[in-house]
Order: sequence, then structure tokens, then C-alpha cells
Amino acid sequence: MSDDTPTPDQAPGALHPRETRRLFGQDAAEQAFLTAFASDRLHHAWLLTGPRGLGKATLAWRIARFLLATPPQQDDGLFGAPEAPTTLDIAPDHPVAARMLAGAEPGLAAITRSLNDQGRLRNEIVVDDIRKLGRFFGLSSADGGRRVVIVDAADEMNVSAANALLKMLEEPPARTTLLLVSHQPSRLLPTIRSRCRTLRLSPLSPEDMKSALAQTGAELPPQSDHLAALAAGSVGDAVRLINLGGMEIYAELIQILGTLPRLDRQRALALAEAAAQRGAAERYDLLLNLIDIALSRLALTGATGAPPQPEAAPNEAEVLLRLSSSRPQALGWAEAASIITARARHGQAVNLDPVAVVLDTVFKIQETAGPSR
Repeated sequence: MSDDTPTPDQAPGALHPRETRRLFGQDAAEQAFLTAFASDRLHHAWLLTGPRGLGKATLAWRIARFLLATPPQQDDGLFGAPEAPTTLDIAPDHPVAARMLAGAEPGLAAITRSLNDQGRLRNEIVVDDIRKLGRFFGLSSADGGRRVVIVDAADEMNVSAANALLKMLEEPPARTTLLLVSHQPSRLLPTIRSRCRTLRLSPLSPEDMKSALAQTGAELPPQSDHLAALAAGSVGDAVRLINLGGMEIYAELIQILGTLPRLDRQRALALAEAAAQRGAAERYDLLLNLIDIALSRLALTGATGAPPQPEAAPNEAEVLLRLSSSRPQALGWAEAASIITARARHGQAVNLDPVAVVLDTVFKIQETAGPSR
């Protein structure tokens, strides 16, 4: 991969987690880890969970930096044990921090999806990626200290890789901490989950979201409330929406929904064709995600009798209320969403024409919003 290509553990348009100095909105998770560290009950494996974009990878790198730079808590004889750390922050000029930033820290191993023999990024973490840790564990830990392994994302391990990692969790190497980043822990082997302590990260507040986005260098759009609604507390999703024009796509989708049940087919076709342009694979995937969001917000509107706030696009509340104003309608949208999403994702997985997939999706939505409702 070129230097300009994001690595598998890096959100497009964002800093790599090892370069991200601050983590916003996750004080509870950080304090839970620090409490375990200070109590001398540090678990050998940690599962960092939550939706994408909340800072799980950033937290993993912060924990790794902290562990490799912080001496073990020991009774210091006459003067007692040193004061317990109250933060995961490590000074940027600390040797460990400098080595990690340069990718040269011998006490750290980071496992992500690797390149295959053709130089292409694999779709999963394979067993050879995990087996490389055998050599890492065979080396003496730096300065007699700890070793840390980050697996990002653990959900992407295939069965053989997962079983290889499970053996390491069952017989963990001495003074080693494994940090597993997981967007969907239900995809992991139950035996892997049971051998890890879980740290759950929470969606960011609007204030923390603004601070986190400022750290990425992303320029906040004028409609920051629309961005907050679509990103749902995920900085990674917010960066993706900004970089790919997601708010404009969603606004156009809402305008198309506003023409239902008499669908404006020309606008629907234009939306589908935009997702099928050369090099538009990320926009295509984003469009399918935004359709999922719209359907969820339709179901929520009918179930609660009020549209979600804040609006995610101009006139969204009016459109949602007109199409879904009762519990029966909410149930209809919820049932349709599961079918529509499954059809769209299947079409994407088998490489059907994106135009056909998007149009089929829109027509199924039109059926749900038909006169019979």
C-alpha cells in the first residue's frame, strides 16, 4: 500500500490511531482500565467494543502506549507503592511514544488484515497473521517489561485465525496484554469473548464530537446538527460523511422519499447512477448505509409519534411524519427494512449492477409507502 492509502485500521481522511493524541468522550472506559491496573488485577486480554468510529482503536493504542511506558505497580519498600496513575496520557517525547509513532516499538505487535501474494489487501485476518505472533512472543520483552498485542479488528479473523488466537488466550505469554478491537463482538467465538474483559465505548456527545473532529482536521459543515444526527456519535462515520458528501446524498434521498408514493423516478435514477460511477464504491456503500438510516428513522417516527431530533436533512421531519405516523406503519417500515437491507447487501456482495440494486431498493420502499398503507 502506498503512503497515501489508509491502512485497514485507519479511517479514510483521519489520523492513524497511533497518531491521535487525545480520546474524547470515553472517560468511563479509560478509568475502568486504570482501576484494574492500579488494583494489580490487570486482565491479560481486553475486548474493546462498540460501533465503528467511537475511538476503540485510539483507546487500544493509548492503552498500549501507557502499558509500555509505565513501570509495574510495586510496593516500594519504606515509602510504599507509588501513586497510582490517573490518566493514560504519555508525554509525546517519551521514548516509547516516539518509537510507537515511528512504528519501531519492539514491545508492540499490531495485527490487521495483510496483503496477499498479489499485493492486494485481504478481506480477512488469516491464520498466518496470528502465527507471526509466535516469533514476537519468542523475543525477550523490551527492557524486561511488558509486551502488547493489538488486533484490529478481531471481527475480521477467519475461523483458523480465531482458533489460533484462542490458543494464545488460553495460555497467555507472561507479561503480555492482548487488546482486541471489535465492532461486532457477536461475530467472535464465544470462547474468545469469555476469556476477555470487555470495555464498551459509548457514542460521543455533540460537544465531544466537535472536539474530536477538530483533532482530525476535518472542517465542520454549516449543518453540524445534520451531521450529528447521521453520525450518531461516531467520529469515524462523521469523517466519512464529510469526505464523501454523505449529508448531500442523504438530503437528496429525503427529497426522493418526499415524492412518495408517486416516486420521482428521474431523481431516483440519477441517485443510482451517481453511486455506480467509476471509483464510487465507497459512495455506493455509503448510500446503502444512508438508506438503512432513513428506514430506521421512519420506523422510529411511527413508533414514537415524533420524528427523531435533530433532523438529519432539510424537511426530514415533515417527510418522516407523512410516511410514518402510526405504530402499524412503524411495524411495516421495520419489517420492510429487514427485507430491503438484506436484498441490497446481497446484491452488493455478488457484484450486481449498483444502478439495478439501488433502483430495486427504491422501488421496494415505494411499495411499502403505497396507497394500501
